[in-house]
Amino acid sequence: MNTETAPAYGLWSLVIINSAIFIIFAFSFAKPQSKRDWRSFSAFSAFIVALFTEMYGFPLTIYLLSGWLQSRFPGVDWFSHDAGHLLEMIFGWKANPHFGPFHILSFIFIGGGFILLSNSWRVLYAAQKNRALATTGPYARMRHPQYVGFVLVLFGFLLQWPTLLTLVMFPVLVYMYVRLARSEEREVEREFGAEYRRYAARTPAFVPKWQTLFPEQSGR
Repeated sequence: MNTETAPAYGLWSLVIINSAIFIIFAFSFAKPQSKRDWRSFSAFSAFIVALFTEMYGFPLTIYLLSGWLQSRFPGVDWFSHDAGHLLEMIFGWKANPHFGPFHILSFIFIGGGFILLSNSWRVLYAAQKNRALATTGPYARMRHPQYVGFVLVLFGFLLQWPTLLTLVMFPVLVYMYVRLARSEEREVEREFGAEYRRYAARTPAFVPKWQTLFPEQSGR
């Protein structure tokens, strides 16, 4: 198994630039306003910074696991940049890891997450402007598409470049988003009462029903 042999770490300018690009990009989709919004966005930003720190700054995960990795996969230069794509390396992808199955799948999750965030924000912004309940677009299929969007993006990055720190952070962030969603539900119920309870009774919180995703197929 051949990988790029030149190390590509210690590039702290790339850590800053890439972190800033993705954080600003996510900000343009999520547009946090409330304290709750800022908490969720701050947690997302911390994950992104941790990710790019290991991707271009210092490969802490590779360093800590280097003994085990070298003994199990002796043909890989684990301190080359390509080797940071751990899943491609471990599962024996011999070509450029940027075209590996996990890397391609990661882009599907990341792109899908940002699209979901964008579509959710448009619906939510219009509803807040009119002091109405958001029930159309992604909100017709799930009650918290904005949090699902963040989780999809984080999971995509985890597939692309898994690290020990982001593996620990991911379930913590998912738990935090669930807590934020439950808190949000209580506030919205106090504001909209029976209207929200009817909406919540027919709409799942995070995982949409199959028939809402593919209504034509489910109606056959």
